[in-house]
Amino acid sequence: MGALQTCWKEANCSCSGGGLQRVSGTGSPAQIMLVLCPGTGCSVENKGKLRCSVDNRVTRVAWLNRSSILYAGNDKWCLDPRVVLLANTKTQYSIQIQDVDVYDEGPYTCSVQTDNHPKTSRVHLIVQVSPKITEISSDISINEGGNVSLTCIATGRPDPTITWRHISPKAVGFISEDEYLEITGITREQSGEYECSASNDVAAPVVQRVKVTVNYPPYISDAKSTGVPVGQKGILLCEASAVPSADFQWYKDDKRLAEGQKGLKVENKAFFSRLTFFNVSEQDYGNYTCVASNQLGNTNASMILYEETTTALTPWKGPGAVHDGNNGAWRRGGCAWLLALPLAQLARQF
Repeated sequence: MGALQTCWKEANCSCSGGGLQRVSGTGSPAQIMLVLCPGTGCSVENKGKLRCSVDNRVTRVAWLNRSSILYAGNDKWCLDPRVVLLANTKTQYSIQIQDVDVYDEGPYTCSVQTDNHPKTSRVHLIVQVSPKITEISSDISINEGGNVSLTCIATGRPDPTITWRHISPKAVGFISEDEYLEITGITREQSGEYECSASNDVAAPVVQRVKVTVNYPPYISDAKSTGVPVGQKGILLCEASAVPSADFQWYKDDKRLAEGQKGLKVENKAFFSRLTFFNVSEQDYGNYTCVASNQLGNTNASMILYEETTTALTPWKGPGAVHDGNNGAWRRGGCAWLLALPLAQLARQF
């Protein structure tokens, strides 16, 4: 074996992809690549050890970073307190770089002098850094049909890969593999959280989320007529979807019903309104209208509270007529039951 056997590293560092790799080179010994990871990239210690194995023919030894001498024998030449001498014996010459930083990346050379001629061996320190998201869009609220642009900027070594995905049961896979996510003509189904992930295989990916709220006008999804005998409890229910949540109002014919009116209770929640009659009288029967509105529009639905009798014919109980105040269209009608009793009376005369 020669006076300078090899130059190698010990790194108490467990970042993925780290380790000792030999790369192509000429001469002997070959170049060695040293991979360390600083900061949060290490899960145990963050200290790199560089060691030269020598023999008794060596008269002088030194460690250099590029052209700067770090240590020559026992003498420290650099001012960096993180660089310390570990061993200077007949068999090895070792230094340690504590708290490795990205600025430590580069070539390091172990140089020895023998009686015959000098010899050198080089390692190249590659510093890896875990991904970190440095900039991401804030939560956003936008009206349906608008355009959305989300941004996610991340740093790391090597440069991290950035992906976006929609956190939704219906979403499949990534919707963008770029720092920027553009959504044109957003719909209410596209509301929710969007997750940015930055990864570079040095450590686990880092993720952050942005909440996208899509505003849209009310849409009444359920409004049914109800039959109730005199003296019993009756309920009319109006369900509506809207963002922001809809405000509800009830009308009988053209008269608005107020909360606390005798014999009535109006209960408004985020997505429905319930009109309760505690003791139905003849005067309570008739046509009722539910109006749901927010700042983006309004819609209404008509339904009927009718007297339920014990006759064999059962009144029709389909949905009430729903009028969309946003486009002026009537969606369904629900008054066919008005013909039931006159037809039944006519049939008994024959």
